[in-house]
Parts: sequence; structure tokens; C-alpha cells
Amino acid sequence: MESLICKHCHHLPIDEIQDMLGSDPEKGLDIFEVKHRQGHFGPNVITAKKGKGPLLRFLLQFHQPLIYILIAAGLITAALQEWVDSGVVFGVVLVNAVIGFIQESKAVKAIEALARTVITEATVLRAGEKRRISAAEVVPGDIVFLQAGDKVAADMRLIRIRDLQVDESALTGESVAVAKSPDILDADTILADRRNMAYASTLVTYGQGVGIVVATANNTEVGRISQLIATTEELATPLTRKMARFSHILLYVILVLAAVTFVVGIVRGHSAFDMLMAAVALSVGAIPEGLPAAMTITLAIGVSRMARRRAIIRKLPAVETLGSTTVICSDKTGTLTENQMTVQEIAAGGEQFEVSGVGYAPSGRIINRIIKQGNPTDIAESVALMECLRAGVLCNDSLLLEKEGRWEIHGDPTEGALIVSANKGGLAMDAVQKEFSRIDAIPFESERQYMATLHDTRAKNPRLIYIKGAVEILLEKCALSLDAAGRSSALDNDRILKYVEEMAARGLRVLALAKGELPPDTNDLNPADLASGLTFLGLQGMIDPPRTEAMAAIKACHTAGIRVKMITGDHALTASAIARQIGLYDASNADPDTPAVVTGKALAEISDKKLIDVAEQAVVFGRVSPEQKLRIVEALQTMGHVVAMTGDGVNDAPALKRADIGVAMGISGTDVAKESSDMVLTDDNFASIEAAIEEGRGIFDNLTKFIVWTLPTNLGEGLVILAAIFAGVTLPILPIQILWINMTTAVLLGLMLAFEPKEPDIMMRRPRDPKQPILTRKLIGRILMVGMLLLAGAFGLFKWELMTGASLAEARTVAVNVFVMVELFYLFNCRSLTKSMFRLGFFSNPPLFGGVAIMLILQVLYTYLPTMNWMFHSAPISLEAWGRILAVAMISSCVVGVEKWLRQKTTPGR
Repeated sequence: MESLICKHCHHLPIDEIQDMLGSDPEKGLDIFEVKHRQGHFGPNVITAKKGKGPLLRFLLQFHQPLIYILIAAGLITAALQEWVDSGVVFGVVLVNAVIGFIQESKAVKAIEALARTVITEATVLRAGEKRRISAAEVVPGDIVFLQAGDKVAADMRLIRIRDLQVDESALTGESVAVAKSPDILDADTILADRRNMAYASTLVTYGQGVGIVVATANNTEVGRISQLIATTEELATPLTRKMARFSHILLYVILVLAAVTFVVGIVRGHSAFDMLMAAVALSVGAIPEGLPAAMTITLAIGVSRMARRRAIIRKLPAVETLGSTTVICSDKTGTLTENQMTVQEIAAGGEQFEVSGVGYAPSGRIINRIIKQGNPTDIAESVALMECLRAGVLCNDSLLLEKEGRWEIHGDPTEGALIVSANKGGLAMDAVQKEFSRIDAIPFESERQYMATLHDTRAKNPRLIYIKGAVEILLEKCALSLDAAGRSSALDNDRILKYVEEMAARGLRVLALAKGELPPDTNDLNPADLASGLTFLGLQGMIDPPRTEAMAAIKACHTAGIRVKMITGDHALTASAIARQIGLYDASNADPDTPAVVTGKALAEISDKKLIDVAEQAVVFGRVSPEQKLRIVEALQTMGHVVAMTGDGVNDAPALKRADIGVAMGISGTDVAKESSDMVLTDDNFASIEAAIEEGRGIFDNLTKFIVWTLPTNLGEGLVILAAIFAGVTLPILPIQILWINMTTAVLLGLMLAFEPKEPDIMMRRPRDPKQPILTRKLIGRILMVGMLLLAGAFGLFKWELMTGASLAEARTVAVNVFVMVELFYLFNCRSLTKSMFRLGFFSNPPLFGGVAIMLILQVLYTYLPTMNWMFHSAPISLEAWGRILAVAMISSCVVGVEKWLRQKTTPGR
């Protein structure tokens, strides 16, 4: 069997392949044979390319510019036989490496877990029954059904097809979808030309097909070349790249300053030993050791928060881009609405009917709008109505099932609504489908906008065609209509279109249904058979009720300066009615010169230049094609918008890829849509997009807060060292003490900002300009101000202590505690970059208080524990000294608070 799998399937007849694989095309494999083959071949999963091992990933943690400086500092202090200092330096390097290793391991595991959550499925024939299974369970010999939107689960020889096209770009590099054919090919046909094969990992973009699996897992074509395919998600994001550039710049600045410090000190007569220690101290002080860990942990916490709010990030750059989103282009069905279509009105045979009941539960009845009767015997007298209901059941690929007292639709919600309405009219799906067995079908495609089925009535009568689809498409194909008594009459287009307009104005999605006949011996249904001569049966108008939470989310987006646009394949009138219900726009305030609702037909006549203005002003786009969705996204991006685009179907994939943030539906989304997206919504709910944007803003906020908090310390430490060198005095703080300050405060204080709740007005701000640097001029000014306060406080109290008779160790201990206490007080100021800490809710971040408590305990131990005194050259200090330290910290905090208040007063908002 393996030898067959590898080479000649495209050259062999289907019968021979089926015999060799022991598979029945009508029944598939039996369950026992499946179990046997799963045991023999194993799961249909390609062996993952071996990534970096744990040891290599750990060693790579040391491969960072700033770590090089710390290693050099450790080596220098070791060469000077300052063993404790050297040990602490290398200890800090090791701690950094361990934190980085742990977080990277968590990130890798998270991506692996995400890959497991987005499971590819396949529809197979086993023991005579169609089953939807995980692609990992597919075995050679399985009969697999393919349709648009599927990801091909394994290599397979195609048995029969209907307009099947497959995107094989992942395998062959060919960007155009390949039209398939089951015909036998020459043995030497190259891979890209094997039209009778469908290969694992490729995507079905059009049509339907049936194939027999000939290779799974590593035996597939993509399995054999998988080592050439990069399968690991890139963890670097725009922010981490910015931070990498910042690290390199900081590296050069530190080296230059260290060199200047050494030279100036030597010129002023200091010893080389002292100047080496000063250079080391300055280098260590200028490095924000906790920044890489803080950035990774903040991103990890943010992504975890998004997952809890039902938004799974597939590509990490999306986390940052979300905070800059200015326009959301959303599909309607299932995203802004409940995705439980319910037929509410029917027009058939010149009569109009109302349908009671909501959702998929088949409870309710059909009532004649004029005579207000709705008993089964009453409505059964309308032949046109019953034919319209029957057409909805037969031209249908969905199932209505009851599970644990809850009714569910397996398939398309629109088709489900038709089954439910027929049930309310007394037509049971099973009985109708048994009476009119299906022979062939033309599946729905967005380009055609209809579906048709061919049926046998089990008598020597003509074959019956039932068709459902867009009204304008079916009217072109119909010449007659059916009246209430079942007689054929001339088609009244105007009357039908009036019904459509009335239904659509009430927010109903309208489907037309028709029937036709073919000779009794016809077994194939072709589009040419539907070109004309059909009989119009009626209209069914249905509605998908808006999601209550979507209305609130849209209001929040508008408040946040984010525009929401609806792009749908539905009738423009239906779309605009829903848009008004959920608050997308107010028709009474619409500008007649800039229409809020635009149809696909109008878009087709608009030039690209004009489209930019239309896309900017319009709110609803109805009856749009896939190409037009792409054009709308590109037009908005031309105006400088950061666009998030939602989608679930194959036709959404181009726009999802082109958008800044592609958002796929996790429940209803096809594999094509998910593969093209940056983010997957596990609940298909628009409110989750708004929640993800809110979380994205919060993540960026917390990262910025940490950077604004940590950089003044590094700046202050560097300034204290430089001031001491230029003043010709003893260093106020030693390298080992700087490391103590940086590492303990970063872990116990700074990292607590990663847990900071989102600020109440986070969705009231304008979207962040993605070109804007992380640190604005205002924030840079604050960093410089706090750095100078640290210089004045630490250097000033150091000199004060020496002047009042304190020992050098005591004076340095005071200077260290100044840094820690100013950082601690400043931390509360950094909980918001614009507001007072009291406006946030003082106790709203419990982890922060835990970190503060531990930090205070450690500082007491640092100051008074003899072992710590020996290790870090510290010494006990008096209560008066603590009073001066706390005074400096409080003054610094007040200065920052006043600065924030003045800026808020002069430039309100953010």
C-alpha cells in the first residue's frame, strides 16, 4: 500500500486504486478496518519539525546586547577579585536567562496549544454513513467529501467532481486555484499538473468533489517536504523589534559613557581600579535589566486575557495593531446578529403569510395575513405555499436536530430557517426528502447566488428541479408563477419585487424559490438546465435578530473613535434595517450627498478614486462580491485607516489577508478564513472584537507604564555615577547595589504594572497612531524629570550623611534606599500616565500591594541583616535617615502628581 501511495495514483484507474486500498466508494471503510489502519499508519499528523531544544533556547537567552555588558562587568569585577560583586552580576544574568527561558517556553506551548484548538476536519464516508471527523483520524482508503472552504486533509485521488478548484499555493507556489478533473494522467505528469489529485494542506476554493485517500501524515507530498516549510510562528512583533533597536542604541551609549567615565576619572587622578569599578557601575546602572521579562510577561498576560474574552490571537503583531484600529468592517450574519435565522413572512400564490415563533424550535404556525387563519388544514389549501415550503426543505443541505431539549441546526442557518418554517406548515423534513429523493445538486456559490437540486418522484414522471436563491437571479430564470390553487400563470415581476421591498424594509432577508422539470431519465443537473423556463413558487422572508451585546459594543466603538461598517452579501435594504436596529447609523441624519448604504452594483460602477470617498462615508455595503470587499478595505487603508475585517467564508479570505487585522469566526468560519486571519473569535460575536481592541489598548498601556517607570531609575543611576566622577567624589552607589535595586524593584514593583486593570476611559480615547513612538515628548520629559529628582535626592542625601558623620557604607545605604523608595512612590503615579492614582481606585491592583510589601521587607533585610550588609556593602541607618528618605520620595511623588495635573489641565483628554 505504501508503494502505491508514493508514486502512481494519478496514472492509475480509480477502480484499480479502490481495489488496492480495499475501499468501497458507496460505503467507504468499515469501522473495524478503520481501527486497524489507524493502528498501522498512526494519526494523520505530520511530524513537527524539530525546533530548538531546551538547552539551546536557554543558551540563546544570553545572546542579547545588554546581557553582553553585564557579562563583561562580571568578568571585570572577577578579574579585580571582587568575588561577591562578580557573583551577584552573574546571578542577575542567570535570573534573567531563567525568566526569559520560562516565558519563551510558555509562549511556544501557547502557540502549540492554539494549533491544537484550530482543528481541521474532514467529511468521510464510513460504513455507509457520512461523518464529520478530525482530519487526524483520516486513514488511507477513506472516501472524503470536499467542498468550498475545506482544507484538504490528506493526499487523495479524485473520484468525481463538480466545478472543483483547489488553491495549491502552499505546495506548488502556483497562486491561481487549479481546476480539477478525475481523468487519468500520464505517469510522468509533474506535481503541479496532476489535476486528478488533491493534496494535503491545500484549500478548496470552489465547487465540490469526492476522493479516496491514498496518503496520510508524513507520506503526503507536503509531509515529505515539510522540513522546508517554516511551521513555527514568529514571536517577534513590531514592539519587540523597536525594543531590540532601543537595546542596540543603548549598548553604544553605555559603552561611550563608560569610556568617557574611565578617561575623565584617570585624568582627574583616580586609580584605574576605581575607574573600572565606576565604569562597571555606570554600565550596570544604565541597563533596564527587567524590561525584557516585563515586556514578555505583559504580552503573555494580555493574550491570556484576550483568550478569556473569546479572542484567540494567531499572530502576535495583532496584539499591538488592535490598539490602533480605526475601522472595523464586519459581516452581519452571526457576528452582529444571533445567527438563528427565523422565517417571519412568506409570499406565495398571491397571498401573504405570517410565521410565528422564534429560533430553531419548530413551535409556531403559519397564518394567512388576510383571513388570519393558521390551522394546518387551512394553509394546506394553498398549493403555492406548500410547494414553496417543500422547495425549502428539498433544496437544502442542513439538518434540524434536537439535543438535550435544545434545537440546533447542522449546516447553514438560512437553510435551517427553511426547514423550521416547513415544519410549522406540517411538512416533516424526513418524510419529504424520502418522497422526493435527491439525484443531483448544484451547490450554492457566491458567484451564482443560487442552489439547485434534482429529484426523483419514484414514478415515470419528469424529474423535478427545486432552486432557491437571490430574488433578482431567480426572476431572470422564471417565466411563470404558481397561484394559490396550483395553476400556472404569467409572472408578475412588479408585484414580487414589491413584496421583496416591503420585507426587506422590515429587516427581513428574502429568498426566492422556484421549480422546474427535466426528462425522466435525467441524472445530471447543469447550470444550463436552469437558464430559463422555471416556475416561481414564492418568497420566504427571514430575520436573524441582532445580538444585544453587539449593540453595546458598537456604541463603545463609536465612543472610542472607531468606525464600524457592515459589509454583507445580503440585500441592501435588509442590511440597512439591521444596521439601524443595532445603532450603526441614524437614517434621519443621513446626508443625501453621501449615502450611508451602498450596493455592490453601485460599487461596480465607481472608480477607485471615487471609492475612497464612498468607503469613508458609507456605513452599510450590501450585495457585495469578494473583490469588492477587498476594494473597500484597500480604499480605507489609502485614507490611513487601520482596518479590522471580519469574515467566515472562502470569499472573505482575500479581504482578511489584506486587512491590518483579519478576524475569522471560530464557530462558523471555514479553514480558508481561519488560515487568512490574525485573530479567531471563538464565539463569532462582534462584542468579542470590541473586547479584544480594549485588551489590546490595555496591553500597550501597561507596557508603556512599565517603560516610563523603569527608565528614570536607569537614568538616575547613570547620572549619579557621572556626577560623582565629574565632582571627584566617591561613588554613591556600587555596581552590586545597582543590580540589587534594578532586579528587585523590576520584579517586585515594575512587573506588578502588568496586572494593572484597564483604565475606565480606555475606550473613550482616540485610536493610537501606529507611527507614534512608544514614548511621546511628554513622557520623555517626565522620565528626564524623575531621573533628575533621583539624582538630586540620592546624591544630596549621600553627601548629607557623610557631612553629618555617617560612614561611607551608611551613606551608600541611604542612597540605595532613596532609589527604592522614590521608585516605590513613583510606581503609584505610573498606574496611570495621566490621572491621579486615587481616581483609579487605590486598591484595584492587589498584586501591586503584594509586591510593595515584599519589597519593603527586603529593603529592611538589606539594611539591617548582617549577611546582606556583608554581601551588598550596606549598613544599618537611623530612623532620622529613613525620615529624610521618605521625605524625598514623597516630594518626588508630589512633583510628578503636579506635573500630571498641569498637563491634564492644559491639554485635557489624551
